[in-house]
Order: sequence, then structure tokens, then C-alpha cells
Amino acid sequence: MKKIRVGVVGVGHLGSIHAKIYKEMQTCSLVGVCDIDKGHLIEASQSLGVPAFSDFSELFDKVDCVSIAVPTKLHHAVTHEFLKRNIHALVEKPFAMNLTEADAMIEEAQKNKLILQVGHIERFNSAFSATKKLISNPKFIECHRLSPFPNRSLDVGAVLDIMIHDIDIVLGLVPSKIKSIESVGVNVLTKFEDIANSRITFANGCVANLTASRVSDEVMRKIRIFQEDTYISLDYKDAKASVYKKVGNQIVKENLPIEKEQPLQKELESFIHCVATHTEPLVSGPVAREALAVAIEIQNKIWQKNISS
Repeated sequence: MKKIRVGVVGVGHLGSIHAKIYKEMQTCSLVGVCDIDKGHLIEASQSLGVPAFSDFSELFDKVDCVSIAVPTKLHHAVTHEFLKRNIHALVEKPFAMNLTEADAMIEEAQKNKLILQVGHIERFNSAFSATKKLISNPKFIECHRLSPFPNRSLDVGAVLDIMIHDIDIVLGLVPSKIKSIESVGVNVLTKFEDIANSRITFANGCVANLTASRVSDEVMRKIRIFQEDTYISLDYKDAKASVYKKVGNQIVKENLPIEKEQPLQKELESFIHCVATHTEPLVSGPVAREALAVAIEIQNKIWQKNISS
């Protein structure tokens, strides 16, 4: 089978990892990297032995698909140009700065029958994959996503930067519409919220409590899911999962066997497969739009509350 030609636009921290994984994959050919930062561009180009481009338009006639890992404020502008030229795209999260931009990308992809995938990496976490089949009707979900200050992705706040991962997961687990959202957040080191908490109540009675912080001294990426007679604990960072079940009058713990894999590699392999077979990605544009819409509502409630206080 002919190898899929792929390029990477934006080779900072995350984009450079995209490029390295593509370079090692057997099903695609990394034809070039692009960045306006000469330091990032030269480092990625030389370490991988691929051509360097300072203008992403130079990739138009060279690629079948592209990974876009530029700052969020540029997602729409860059992605739309590739979609207009019938080039499939994987866009890192958050999908866009607003729903207007997201809708424009979705419309262009659908018009040209292109793959548009968004980088919600936790969908490819082996611990999540192992537990998803055990989750049927959650009653309460608790998420904690904490990390030290990143010194990157600072054009958005903690909600769009990190909480959006858990928003996406929760929306995929709860088969119900949202009834209400309560949120609070504080800006500590940036002009955006650096720590945030949101309580999402669904029409079926399920409640999800999400906490995200990028000013923590520890790294935590955990979710706990409570349903009738069962409690599931999942650690994304360490790829561990446990199930607690009621057996008679006792609680029995079972550690699930997890085959540790690299989620980003699985995500990129899935993208290339979708391009090659023209199948719907796990996180399509419309799916990512749902998470973005909720994230923006949470963010707006925080900002409105902070302005009025």
C-alpha cells in the first residue's frame, strides 16, 4: 500500500513529538516540518533528517495530510487553508478559539469529504480503553487534572488547555444532555484562569465534578466513576485502573490488566489509518465541537463571575 505523505506544522514541544512518531511509522512518510520559529524548525529538521519549511503553504503540494500543533489562536487560519486544498488534518486541542472557527473547519472538511481529527489524546489512553466497556450508567464522576506551570499554551486558560480533556471524556460517558453548569476559577500567573472547578449536572441526574490546575506542584490525571454497585478509578498518567464492586456486604477490588502503550502514537496511527481508509476518526470535528462548546460555557461563567465580583 502506498505510504501516506504527512507533514507537521508547528514543531514546538508537542509538534516535535508528532514529527518523531510519524518518522518512525511504517504506514506514512514524513515529508517535512514547518515552523516560524527558526530554532524549533532547524532542530526538528536536522534531528529527523527531513526538509524544513518556514511557510506552511510550501507543504500544499507535498502532503496528503498534516498535523497542526500551532498556538490555538492560529488553528482555524492554518487548518482551513489545508482543508481548502483537499488535505486531511489532525488539529491539536483545543479545537479552536470559538465555535465560529470550529464550525468553519467542520463545514470545509465535510464539503470536501476530508478527515478532520482533533487531538483529544485521553481517548487513546490504554487505561481508559480498558475501563470504558465497564461503564454503563454513571451517577457521579470526579476528575482531577493538575500540573506545574507549563510555560506554553498560555494563549488560553486552564479550561481550554487541560480541563477540556476531561470534558470530552465525560460527554462521551454520560448519555444525557446537560442541565446546568456551575464554575469557579482564579487567575494566578496569567491573565486567564490557571485553576478552575466546574460542576456539570446532566438531565438524567448524573453529576460530574471537574478540577483543573496548571499551578500545582504535582502531576495528577485521575478520574473516578461511580455507578450502581461499582466504582471505577482510573489514573491516566500511570495507565492504571481499578474496579471496586459490591459483592454481598463487601467491597471487592480488582486491578485491571493494562497493556501500557503510548497514547499519542496510537492517536497518530489512528489518524493515518482513517486517512488511508477514509473512516470516521474517534474524535471528529463535530465530536470535538461538543467539548469545546461546554469548555467555552465554563470559561465564560468563570470570567463573568470574576468581573462581577
